[in-house]
Order: sequence, then C-alpha cells, then structure tokens
Amino acid sequence: MGKKFKAAQEQVSKKTYDFPEAVELAKSTAFAKFDESVDLSVRLGVDPKYSEQMVRGSVVLPHGTGKKVKVLVFAKGEKEKEARDAGADFAGADDLAEKITKGWMDFDSVVATPDMMGVVGKLGRVLGPRGLMPNPKTGTVTFDVAKAIADIRKGKVEYKVEKAGIVHVPIGKKSFSKEALRENGMAILESIIKAKPSTSKGTYLQSVTLSTTMGPGIPVNTASVSKAVS
Repeated sequence: MGKKFKAAQEQVSKKTYDFPEAVELAKSTAFAKFDESVDLSVRLGVDPKYSEQMVRGSVVLPHGTGKKVKVLVFAKGEKEKEARDAGADFAGADDLAEKITKGWMDFDSVVATPDMMGVVGKLGRVLGPRGLMPNPKTGTVTFDVAKAIADIRKGKVEYKVEKAGIVHVPIGKKSFSKEALRENGMAILESIIKAKPSTSKGTYLQSVTLSTTMGPGIPVNTASVSKAVS
C-alpha cells in the first residue's frame, strides 16, 4: 500500500456510515490525479448457482455515469437503420458478429433485437464474461432499439450478482456532487432491494461498501439503506 492509500484508509473508522456520510468520505479520501469512478459493492444473501436466486437488473441513473459509452446494436433492415438514426456507434448483424469472433471489442454496451439472438447467442463465451450479453430483463433485447439506446445514453447501468453473491456497480465519478452520487447510489440500492428473489432466506442485504477506483472501502450501514428505500 502506498502512503496516499494509507493516509486515506486512516480516515475510515471501523464503524458503518449512513450513505450520505459514506459518499462525502469517499470524495474526500479520493487521491488519484484522474477522475476516479465511485463504485458500490453489495453482498447479498443469495446463492447465484440456483437460477431462482439470480439477481440482475438495470437502472437509468438520475445523474448519468459520467462516462461516454459506445453502443453496438445487432439488428437488420429497418431496425438497423433505426439504431443508426438513434445514435448507435455500430449497427449490423453477421458482419459485427464475425469481427467480434476475431477479437474486436471496441464497444461498451450491446443491444439486440429478438430476431438476432440466434446470432448473438453464439457470442456468449465472448460477451458473457464481460457482462455484455444482451438480456430481456435489462431491456437490451428489444425491438424498441431507439429507447434502449436513449436509456444507455442517459446513464443506464446493468448489474448482476457474481458467484460469490456480490454485486459491483458504478454510481458515477469523483467529480460528481455529493447529491448526485447519493441519488445515483440510492437508485441502484433501491433496485437491488426490489429485485430480492422470493427464495432468498435470512438477511438479504448483508453488506454495502462504497469506494473510489484507488481509494479504501467505506462500510455503509445496511439498516439505514433499507429504511431509506422502504
């Protein structure tokens, strides 16, 4: 650990913080020269190896992500034209799939019309591990490609619980105001809480940690989060 990280870590006590406090501390302990991402890590009381306990969803952040996103759309005919007119960076079908199989990955988000999932499904081994596989639950498998693109441009983020039962999701940048980060973060936490599987037993929201790209983890009081979104 470097001196700057140690100095930042010393500012974080062993207690848990209410979310607004955690946001303020995250901003004050960020020390990198670049505009660090601010991220949430949420440990859930689920076992993702069971499909009925898989937690995933998407949220259009009230204040966006602070990141320029390159959108790729798998579509044909009129829907391909619609995608291009709506501002897609890339739109096409088999041609794009072939480029991806050859290693091209110059995009950040993928949308597909339902009739293209036969082509997209073959890319699962490439797109899946990177969290780029289109899914109806997150609104990225749809014939309304214009809306899907608009939501992504507004700051839509997707989340999915990992094998260890943890969700990692960005809520903005260090340069965002405290209010913007708080509102973005609470929008995501509310979505995650509402996505609780009916088969989840015991404590669902087990821990919440806020951190910047280079900064220390700041523990958030889960009871205060649950109360705020109830």
